[in-house]
Amino acid sequence: MELPIVNHPGYVAKINDDNKFPIKKFSELANHIKKKKIVRKFFIPEPCSFETLNQVHSRDYILNIKNKTLDELSQKKIGFPINDSVVQRSFVATGGTVLASRLAIDFGLACNTAGGSHHASFNEGAGFCVFNDVAVATKYLQNRGYARRILIVDLDVHQGNGTADIFKDDNSVFTFSMHCKSNYPAKKSQSDLDVELEDNLEDKEYIDILKKYLMYLNQEDFDFIFYIAGVDIHYNDRLGKLKISDEGIKKRDQIVINNFFQKRIPLCGVLGGGYNKDFEKLIELHSMLHKSCAEII
Repeated sequence: MELPIVNHPGYVAKINDDNKFPIKKFSELANHIKKKKIVRKFFIPEPCSFETLNQVHSRDYILNIKNKTLDELSQKKIGFPINDSVVQRSFVATGGTVLASRLAIDFGLACNTAGGSHHASFNEGAGFCVFNDVAVATKYLQNRGYARRILIVDLDVHQGNGTADIFKDDNSVFTFSMHCKSNYPAKKSQSDLDVELEDNLEDKEYIDILKKYLMYLNQEDFDFIFYIAGVDIHYNDRLGKLKISDEGIKKRDQIVINNFFQKRIPLCGVLGGGYNKDFEKLIELHSMLHKSCAEII
């Protein structure tokens, strides 16, 4: 069976070439996945509806994004200008994770080629994140009876502070963030489980720590997993401070995906962060998520 993968041309928005965010990676990743024959045809998402977004984000914030009326300070905090293409991207990328989560219910595994906007909280965006797609998809599944207790495994190099804030009083969602202690954001939020890593951590210790906490999580009862597979843990990432190799990222993805697939818990994989100094390497690293899932399903 072919792995269900979600993609939309609108994932690429128009932003300045000097912006730190490598927006063109989304189209190049889609091309790479097809070239490597990981997928023949993508599932195309619809823009996320206002009603679905409003389960996680405030009405005023959604409307300020939709109508491009967000104040300049808030736009600066996000890191993007809120123009037509960024608005479209925000709605379709969130819709992409919603669709991928629904496909994971049907097929056991599914992936988006975007997503993991874990710095966005109830009433604001931050750190290149407009809407918190994983949080939105989490409530989508729960509100429609597809899942009861959901685990969010966030292995981006940066803490998933927005996700932690959104679900801080929600016992039906367990937030696990394993991130670099000294990285953005400077002020961390409280996840259900935070694992803070020291700078320059390398493969063996990273994998050992991950296995330890997966064993702990395996004692809990979850019926759906979101996996944020950030590759900014790589040693050559511009915004990361860890020293994880290509092989380390590949092994990480395989361990996480296998752990839950063997337990027959549906898993939806999303991209997370990645700002590698080598653009071609960045695409290769991001594709490891899709390749690892495709090898298992």
